[in-house]
Order: sequence, then structure tokens, then C-alpha cells
Amino acid sequence: MTWPPLLRLKEALGPGAELVVVGGAVRDELLARPHADWDLATRLMPQAVMDRARAAGLKVIPTGLQHGTVTVILEDRPVEVTTFRSDGAYLDGRHPESVRLGVDLTEDLARRDFTINAMALPVEGGDLIDPFGGRADLAARTIRAVGDPLLRFGEDGLRPLRACRFAAQLGFEVEGKTLEAIPKCLEVSRKVAVERVFTELDKLLRGLDPGRGMRLLAESGLMDLWLAELIPMIGCGQNRHHRYDVWTHTLEVLRFAPAEPGLRWAALLHDAGKPGTRTVGPDGEAHFYDHESKSLDLAASILERLKASHALRKEVLALIRHHGVHPTPEWKDAACRRLLRRLAEDGLPLERWAAFRLADQRGKGLDEGARVEEHGRVMVRLEALAAAAPPLSVRDLALDGAALMALAGRGGGPWLGELQKRLLELVLDAPDLNTAERLSEIVKEWLKQRD
Repeated sequence: MTWPPLLRLKEALGPGAELVVVGGAVRDELLARPHADWDLATRLMPQAVMDRARAAGLKVIPTGLQHGTVTVILEDRPVEVTTFRSDGAYLDGRHPESVRLGVDLTEDLARRDFTINAMALPVEGGDLIDPFGGRADLAARTIRAVGDPLLRFGEDGLRPLRACRFAAQLGFEVEGKTLEAIPKCLEVSRKVAVERVFTELDKLLRGLDPGRGMRLLAESGLMDLWLAELIPMIGCGQNRHHRYDVWTHTLEVLRFAPAEPGLRWAALLHDAGKPGTRTVGPDGEAHFYDHESKSLDLAASILERLKASHALRKEVLALIRHHGVHPTPEWKDAACRRLLRRLAEDGLPLERWAAFRLADQRGKGLDEGARVEEHGRVMVRLEALAAAAPPLSVRDLALDGAALMALAGRGGGPWLGELQKRLLELVLDAPDLNTAERLSEIVKEWLKQRD
């Protein structure tokens, strides 16, 4: 193991503790992947762990004694230490009704979901403990259930979704029998709390190969449970501007979008409204009029149902709202500034919009080189204009509301908002007008015309 505080804990627990690292930390260590968590298991009972750790001056929190778990703080990081255990019956599709402490390590590992998560490494060093062939499955890039997949998935309805998530995160294949078991356990998966579902979907979308994970959700029936609105995208043909159907285009955009939550969720949902707005013209060309609005409605509904954070919803909806805007190098400066204004009004940074737009353009599958080149030219224009810090809102006007009321000699009212909007439109066309002197002249003329 590569984190020295673990050895300090091993010394504190004393001989016979049999302290091992388990779960994802072992998997990621073997794959040389970075990880934040260290989960430990020991033959000691929870009270013994607490007593010995405290005697060594370590802070201990009894976070889950009923499941044999305590949390030890090592260098300000919480580390869970769980007594070797076996699980009783799972009646709610998520948690065992009881646990039995004091089993051996092999029995503890046998209750885990997949072979690549059912390995252990002694903290003090030594051979990998791998009773179910996890290392071989890592080498084969395979997700395989421990034992009978029907039993594993029948115990915990989140495990089928985790199989798809690990496939996306690691770029692995799901072993045949494990995959075949998923459709047979959908009713168990239906019981899982939506917060846990969102967490797994979010990790899936930010994975190495999100398209792989989404295809598995669709093929296994899991997508019907939580993202049923997306199913009509599969096989929904597009037009001459696209090489792929809506679903395949969506997976391509996922592939090209940076692995950040807002961008990946927007990639997944940005065209969800296309199937419901598809029409075919007299020339046989498909059209998707106002699909952005329909996609917005569907995305808002899905993210609310999944209890996504307000910040994530805000960014995703802003990206979808503006994804149909396609500036070209021929746009006038004023049109570009108006785009910058709309993005600013939505709190959407230019670079985020640009990253998503580029992924969307590349995901069309046609003339990628030309599209990337044009995108680059557009961004040179937009970034240069943004760097000039043009006025993009009434707050940026050289005359504020108080100054305008003083010029007019009257209090606030609807006229003030109307005037501010007029002034903003003028300075968007000509930013050099945004001085107190020039705006004062314009205001005086405007007031004469109204009087």
C-alpha cells in the first residue's frame, strides 16, 4: 500500500487484527488509477477497533456499528474499518436485514458485487487475496458478478446499474451471464432510492466510455426504469446534416464532451425532444422544429426526478437552451455581442458553451475537420470580443438608473426599464457609445421624442 498512515493504524490495532484494504481501492491500486477512499476490513470486532485506535491517540467515530463499521480519522481523512462479516437476507432490494460478524476474510469477500471488487491487500504488504479471480478479470477487462449473478442482483438492485457504471468508467465488458441476469432483476432495481441512482448515472456519464454504459442501460432494460424518455431517440432518423440517428449522435456527443457533469448531462439530454418534434417535409427531409424547447422540458423533468443539484440543473438547461445557436465567421460583431449577452444572462461562461458546441458539432459525424476549423474561427472572434469587455447588461451602462432618473427629472417606473433596454441595444451595436456624455445626449433626445 502507498499511504503510510495505514501502517500507523495497523500498529495501533496490534497483532492478529488482520487489517486489509478491500473493494475499489484494491482494484484502482492494481490498475494504477487515482482514488480518494481507503476501505479497510479486519477480523477485530468494532469495539476492539475503537478501543485500540483511541488508545493510540486516533479519533474514532462509531458510524455504523450495526454493520460492524467504525470510521477512523487518519491525517484528517475518514477511513472506514469494517469487521469481516456476512450478510443476511436482503428484503428491500438494497440492504441486508442482518449481518454476522466474525467470519473469515474469504466469506466477507464472497458477499461483494463483482470479482474486481472482491480482492484484498494486507496493509503491511504481502500477496493479493483473490479468491474469485478478480485479478484475471481485471486483465481481461471484464465485469463479472461474484458467484451467481441472479443472487447478487436479487440482493441489491443497485448492482446492475453499477455493472454498467464500471463498464463505462473502466472501458470494460460485462461478462455474458452477468449481463443476461440484469433484465431478470429489474423489479429489484426499481426499489433503489433515486439519489443512489443519480450518483451511479453521474459516475457512468463521466466515465472513460459513457456510450458503452448508456448502450448497456438501453439493452438491459435499466433505461426504462429511470430514463424512459430517451428510448424514442434510438433509431430516430435525422437529416442530411447528420450521419447518425438521434441516439447514436447523442452517444457521439457524450464521447467528445469533456468528462464534467454539466457537459456530459447536457450531451445526454440536449436532443431528447427531437423524436417528439420530428416531421418530414415534401422533399422527404426530416425537420425538428422547436426541438430545443421540448428538450429543455424533458431535461428539466428528468433532472428534477433524479434530484440533481440546482447548480447542475441550471448549467445543463443553459447549455441545452443555447445549443441550437450556430454562429459563423460571417456574423457581424453586434450579433456576436448579443450572443455573449444571452450567455451571460444565463450565467453560462463562453468557454463552457464552446466546449459543448464543439462536441455537438463533432458528434454529427460529417465534415468533422471543416466543422472544427470553423468552430475555431468563430471562437477567435467571440473571445476577442469578450476580451474587450463590451456592455452586456444594463448594469454595464455608463449611466445607472439613478443617473437616468436625474436626467429625466422623474422617479422610476416602466419608462426606466424601457430606456435601459433601448440604450443596451444601442451600445451592443456600437460599444463606443457607452460613455456618460454620449448616453446623456441619446437620453435627452429620447425624452424630447416622448414629450
